[in-house]
Amino acid sequence: MESQSDVPLISELPEKRAGLPKRVWDESKKLWEVVGPAVFVRLLLYGMSVISQAFAGHLGDRELAAFSIASTVIFGISFGFLLGMASALETLCGQAYGAKQHHMLGVYMQRSWLILMGFTVLLAPIYIFTEQLLIVLGMSAELSREAGLVSMYMLPMHFICAILLPLNKFLQCQLKNWVTAVTTVAAFPVHVAATWLLVQYFQLGVVGAAIANNSSWFVITGLQLAYALGGGCPETWKGFSALALVDLKDFVKLSVASGVMVCLETWYYRILIFLAGYMKHAELAVDALSICMSLAGWELMIHMGFLAGTGVRVANELGASNGRGARFATIVSTTTSFIIGLFFSSLALIFHDKLAIMFTSSEAVINAVDNLSVLLALTILLNGIQPVLSGVAVGSGWQALVAYVNIGSYYLIGVPFGVILAWGFHYGVTGIWVGMIGGTTVQTLILAYITLRCDWNEEALKASSRVQRWNSSK
Repeated sequence: MESQSDVPLISELPEKRAGLPKRVWDESKKLWEVVGPAVFVRLLLYGMSVISQAFAGHLGDRELAAFSIASTVIFGISFGFLLGMASALETLCGQAYGAKQHHMLGVYMQRSWLILMGFTVLLAPIYIFTEQLLIVLGMSAELSREAGLVSMYMLPMHFICAILLPLNKFLQCQLKNWVTAVTTVAAFPVHVAATWLLVQYFQLGVVGAAIANNSSWFVITGLQLAYALGGGCPETWKGFSALALVDLKDFVKLSVASGVMVCLETWYYRILIFLAGYMKHAELAVDALSICMSLAGWELMIHMGFLAGTGVRVANELGASNGRGARFATIVSTTTSFIIGLFFSSLALIFHDKLAIMFTSSEAVINAVDNLSVLLALTILLNGIQPVLSGVAVGSGWQALVAYVNIGSYYLIGVPFGVILAWGFHYGVTGIWVGMIGGTTVQTLILAYITLRCDWNEEALKASSRVQRWNSSK
């Protein structure tokens, strides 16, 4: 059996392949070369968020609600859009790397930095005017004031994302995920120590938790920049280039399409927490839902790793004009991710009455989370499939199509259905969540149909054409 380093990035042509078990094993090794570090990094990053939320939760119910709104809704809105825009690099860098056009990866990253920084400036007012926005939308004055203060202190993280996210995609597409893993490991103890010092020792409360987040993200970004620009990527980073300013219009189109596709997904369940703020006993509803979303989101980081891995594998195979290899990578990734989702969904049902203990000592909140555990398990199960299908879309360059699918499934079906159940039929928080699970189900079924009907040979031809077109700008 070949070692992992001996397994080629691009699959062999399919005519004379080994048996199915050997093919699955080889594809799994190539997939996990991306997925493993990606999952590890995402779990650590999300773990930082959970640590901050846990510290806020033990300060009080209002502090937990304010921090949840600021970090989950406000930061989540901007982060989702910027993450989506950066995912355009998964399409372009992945296909360019598969086509061995290594020098273009650094140019693509610079273009992404320029575009994301511009949109970061445009999105900054939502942090500055969070308090006023929440009051206009009907939130209580006290909760809005607290959430607005936390949002202001999260503004530096917003700008860091414009540098860090394209850098992550740049490293990921050339299988240097170990760099992101090492830098995140280095920042994790910094985050824990900073959070304890600022929240507990210096008594800065939720503001201290926000400042600690900024500190740890600064460490991660600085270390990764030092590696990428300091000689760690000699084939793909040739220094700053004026080519980054060429053909920005087409790059913006793909980036915006990617941003819309991903942010419509990431905003979806954040709207659930936002709507909970309008219910009776709003603080209890927001607390319970934010804990459920934190648990689901933490587990989702595993499948987001599969999204990243699937995007890279599909893009690499299509860039190498191997449509059948892209199809096989999709099958292996989807099956593996679903099995993992089924396992964690079962755990959510088994430990239903203990899920909230790490976040709060409030019996009311613990019981409220217990009552939502079945919906949490269903959400985790769907998470096992949907992100992988989105990864296929990213690797294939289908972002614009999936954006339309997301609008219809989430915002024309899921949200209205949830609102009707919550307020029309008086099912409260449960009704909102059931409606939104329905929207996710519709979206997953549509993406599955699109993937099953895909002509992979045609997609390979499109990828080759795309790489040649972008490379002609050099």
